[in-house]
Amino acid sequence: MTEAAELPPAPEQAREVFGDRFADAVRYAELLAEAGVQRGLIGPREVPRLWERHLLNCAVLSEVVPEGVTVCDVGSGAGLPGIPLALVREDLKITLLEPLLRRTNFLTEVVELLGLDHVTVMRGRAEEVMGKLTPVHVVTARAVAPLDRLATWGVPLLRPYGEMLALKGDTAEEELKSAATALSKLGAVDTSIVQVGEGVVDPLSTVVRVEVGESPGGVRFAAKRAKAARTGRTRRRR
Repeated sequence: MTEAAELPPAPEQAREVFGDRFADAVRYAELLAEAGVQRGLIGPREVPRLWERHLLNCAVLSEVVPEGVTVCDVGSGAGLPGIPLALVREDLKITLLEPLLRRTNFLTEVVELLGLDHVTVMRGRAEEVMGKLTPVHVVTARAVAPLDRLATWGVPLLRPYGEMLALKGDTAEEELKSAATALSKLGAVDTSIVQVGEGVVDPLSTVVRVEVGESPGGVRFAAKRAKAARTGRTRRRR
């Protein structure tokens, strides 16, 4: 293993953030640095900054996730932000949604190894699981796609009055402005940019929050959602 791919010791902030799950967070970081790199889930250059840029950056998302809700992590990839969020919030019911088999295999291994009983791994694209996945309170995402495209995948998975929380970087404000029309058509009733992780990460993690009203996905997805619900009921009767 090259020097650039060596995992540094966990920072003190990690002990505070992960608490009783600190040892599991360390094991997850090791899995990302080893199997994650070997399987092409993360680049070797990311290993030295796994704690600050990835695990802690994602874990602090918990600051804006309500208690006891259902969460779908869209395009979960190597489990970011879903797994760090699960490690700090055992009150949540989290689905890691990912279309690629090699990634879902990795996610399943991690969930089983760390004993994350409140986490489910589902293989599929967001647009394919409507009717299979019970609508959730919160959709999370990180580095999946520009906000307008991400919203077309994530917002329809929400239950009424749910919210999408997207971890973004310096482009957050620009993306939110560009996506305003698309978000409105998808049933968004309020949007905001929130920064989290004070005293834990520097720079702070930037979260774009999209709150929806009665019809997540808007008119475009209302008929599709109703059809999916009817299909689901028919399958259950069989």
